[in-house]
Amino acid sequence: MLTQQQLWQGIAVRGICSVVLGTALLASPVVVFAQDQKHVSFVADMAKHVILDPTTYAPAIIAYDSTMRDWNSSQPFFQNGFVEHNAQFTVSGLPNDRAVSYGVGKSMIMHDLFTNLEVSAMNNITDSVFERALIERYPSQRKLVRAVGWVEKSVFASYLSYRLSATHYRQWQQNEQMAQQLGIR
Repeated sequence: MLTQQQLWQGIAVRGICSVVLGTALLASPVVVFAQDQKHVSFVADMAKHVILDPTTYAPAIIAYDSTMRDWNSSQPFFQNGFVEHNAQFTVSGLPNDRAVSYGVGKSMIMHDLFTNLEVSAMNNITDSVFERALIERYPSQRKLVRAVGWVEKSVFASYLSYRLSATHYRQWQQNEQMAQQLGIR
């Protein structure tokens, strides 16, 4: 099991690498030789599309929100002797055991946020590469290719958001109802 410090170090390193890569892509010189112009404009165009696209961020943000709501609403139960059913958040790594501390759980959720962001970004990068290749091959179909790309990214983001968050939102609602019935807060 990773400690909270190790988790934060991993998140910090990943974040620094992402910022450096993004800055390098955005700050790369635009003035280049003619044969390199196409490559630079492709990288800059791809970076712009991925960074400015809300489908890059939505699944990670929605999953973070749902998991934090579930985690926060579970805390009163843990303080009253209840166990955690999700093995990911237990001390032993087994279901129905004592929950990890609030800070460790929050760190794990932050780690998941960045992992989910990476998955979305990789999907959008791949989509941009395919879009570019299809537009170069079929320039008269540019609007159709872009529309299909938006549909693919939207469907992927919706599916990923649902898969990552639905269970946590349901658990959050159940926790709220049970806490009200039991009179714990």
